[in-house]
Amino acid sequence: MHSVWFGEFMGTLVLVLLGNGVNAGVTLRKSYAADAGWMVIASGWALAVLCGVLVAQAFGSPGANLNPAITLAGAVISGSYSQVLSMWSAQLLGAMAGASLMALHYGPHWKLTPGPADKLGVFCTNGAVRNPIFNILSEALGTAVLVLVAGAIFSHGVSANGPASGLGPWLVASLVWGIGLSLGGTTGYAINPARDLGPRLVHWLLPIPGKGGSNWRYAPIPIVGDLTGAALAGLLLHYAHL
Repeated sequence: MHSVWFGEFMGTLVLVLLGNGVNAGVTLRKSYAADAGWMVIASGWALAVLCGVLVAQAFGSPGANLNPAITLAGAVISGSYSQVLSMWSAQLLGAMAGASLMALHYGPHWKLTPGPADKLGVFCTNGAVRNPIFNILSEALGTAVLVLVAGAIFSHGVSANGPASGLGPWLVASLVWGIGLSLGGTTGYAINPARDLGPRLVHWLLPIPGKGGSNWRYAPIPIVGDLTGAALAGLLLHYAHL
């Protein structure tokens, strides 16, 4: 059970379990973390990325993408697309598994939370102001920043040998924290198609009390925007030779 595929699956599972978990803790009623606010959500997601990266690396994925957009950007940079679909499948299934465990963990709280939109927001993203063009732009920009700064973190310009051993995941977590605080308020910063689509599918499938619809009209936005931003940033990194 030690492979790139299983590492991506396990890492994305932990990422979504903890990330959606902080959403649930802040949103669901009778949670001790209820109404803790955006700073807690952004911090929780940053730490979720850190934990997911470490788990992915431990289980066999040294690159620890955890994100189809990052995988696509890596393929654009390297010119090799042979592992893209395999990695995407691990990330999507891992996201679904993590969201399912989160839903089980907060089992008694769903029926105590009256708003269907609040319950959906635990699982997946939506535009704070619904405007598809700007929502796609927000997701594309946030994902491009993720790819560009991650590329800079591991570039020769920052350090000839890369970050000190073990420091990379902390820097990437800080990057996600910064994106959440600075750019996340418009769309909830999916910046990861699997992180949005996997939990959205789980919301659609599970018998959550009073859940309402899964807002499939919005679902293409964090896919199209994130993959577009990642591809464009990947092209820049490819030609910049960082």
